Amino acid sequence: MTSASADHVVLAYSGGLDTTVTVHRLVHEQGRDVVAVLVDVGQGEDLPALARRALAVGATDAVVVDARERFAAEFLTPAVRANARYEGRYPLVSALSRPLIAQLLVEEARRRGAGAVAHGCTGKGNDQVRFEVSIGALAPGLEVLAPVRDSAMSRPEAIGYADKHGIDLGWISEATPWSVDQNLWGRTIEAGVLEDPWLAPPEEAFEWTVSPAAASGSREVVVGFEAGVPTTVDGEQAGLAGVVAALNRLGGQAGFGRVDMVENRRVGIKSREVYEVPGALAVLAAHRDLEDLTLDRDVLHEKARLEIRYAELVYDGLWFSPLKAALDGFVAETQAAVTGEVRLELSPGRCQPTGRRADRPLY
Repeated sequence: MTSASADHVVLAYSGGLDTTVTVHRLVHEQGRDVVAVLVDVGQGEDLPALARRALAVGATDAVVVDARERFAAEFLTPAVRANARYEGRYPLVSALSRPLIAQLLVEEARRRGAGAVAHGCTGKGNDQVRFEVSIGALAPGLEVLAPVRDSAMSRPEAIGYADKHGIDLGWISEATPWSVDQNLWGRTIEAGVLEDPWLAPPEEAFEWTVSPAAASGSREVVVGFEAGVPTTVDGEQAGLAGVVAALNRLGGQAGFGRVDMVENRRVGIKSREVYEVPGALAVLAAHRDLEDLTLDRDVLHEKARLEIRYAELVYDGLWFSPLKAALDGFVAETQAAVTGEVRLELSPGRCQPTGRRADRPLY
């Protein structure tokens, strides 16, 4: 890359506080030309409006990429087949979207002739590792900028910076009680009032699930799989994204799908994380149950051991690593017979497989 091309930066832009301040700093403090990339992975936000925010603070261009189908096909599918849950609980919501966003950043940088990409991560989280390791694997010649981490700017300082420079942050304020990230696979809530691990999460933090105490009754739903991939709900073709959406709705109505855990981050700290993942947990429960009916004992037992390592690799940002590719090959080989249906019973706070049938059962 020439030195001139390094002045052109492609930024992973979410529209939040950190990335909005990052646009302004790259443009007005470093004299860089910034293209903001907003990736739609099913977060349900008004991305065109957020793109306008990036342009308002100085971005040369703002690109919205609809990556929902790609996310489902290339990232959620292998994660489902691998029953991937970090520390046995977290279905890897953000961890699955970050390598895709990194991939799209690299693709956009190559199209634009940019010599640098940037993210808005702080130095405390896992995402900085996920972005930088993925970008390094895909395009080692690209410079990676991390202005928020490098400046060590606190949230109140970032809000003060925005106020000083007249940056419109919409609903964001110092009083915002927590941080949210979501996509097709789930919703994560962290920071703010949730940082005290003793305090129960306030009910207003949840959007996808009712309280189990407020749910009533039960219902059954049948999930169909083809070669380890969920495809139908109650016999109706829906595709993976449609199955997850249906189970998010049905599980949420039943008060199922909340995870509250103290998580061991890749960067060496413990963090209290709260998740809403009714669809993800229901799909994984059904898939694992169908595998019990269709996989040989030795294959099933070895796969269960490797699934732990698989989830760690994804969590740690090693999606594009040789070991991850090798494990994908193993997992894919196990899924040929995982075709059939699983009946799930949804009741307050619970999702229980109650029946299963397969085209090629070993039972």
